[in-house]
Amino acid sequence: MFFMRSDVPTSCESDRLLIRRLELYDDKALYAAARESITDVFPFLPWCHPEYDISETRQWLITSLQDWEDFRSYEFAIIRKSDGLFLGGIGLSRDEDHPIANLGYWVRSSATSQGIATEATTCIAQFGFVHLKLMRIEIIMSLANQPSQRVAEKVGAVHEGILRNRLFLHGRCHDAHSYSLLRSDAGLI
Repeated sequence: MFFMRSDVPTSCESDRLLIRRLELYDDKALYAAARESITDVFPFLPWCHPEYDISETRQWLITSLQDWEDFRSYEFAIIRKSDGLFLGGIGLSRDEDHPIANLGYWVRSSATSQGIATEATTCIAQFGFVHLKLMRIEIIMSLANQPSQRVAEKVGAVHEGILRNRLFLHGRCHDAHSYSLLRSDAGLI
């Protein structure tokens, strides 16, 4: 265990964003953002499919809160400070045996190309290094997911290579880009 439960805050902020732990009351806002974004994110996120319904949202929120309590993953809502709009989600999924996590993100379709994912990723990477004591954060995405690749590059993640058949999405294997951020990259060692 690399940290104590009391050491992990439930939010962080950037200039424009409040990034806070997802809660059960986020169900309607998360569902609306996901439904709006199915066309754009369906190819890359297995959970955001054309038949996606609010019961799936509610079940996932219950699971994500339990995962937080069990130190498995930390799922956050991305909220625009100026008006409280739910913009998307970002999370860190820990490797139980090592101080490593996978970072994933998505932004609702109406808020893409505004630097939201980049700003949120920078904030959550710092959160992971400082509060979860991570040494390495990995960002993995399908070769076809060019917007996600641009985010990884903008935050300074290092491209480490292409992983063959790394992702299985909608019944088909995808090769994936592998990017990483290290604690030392953030000047914390």
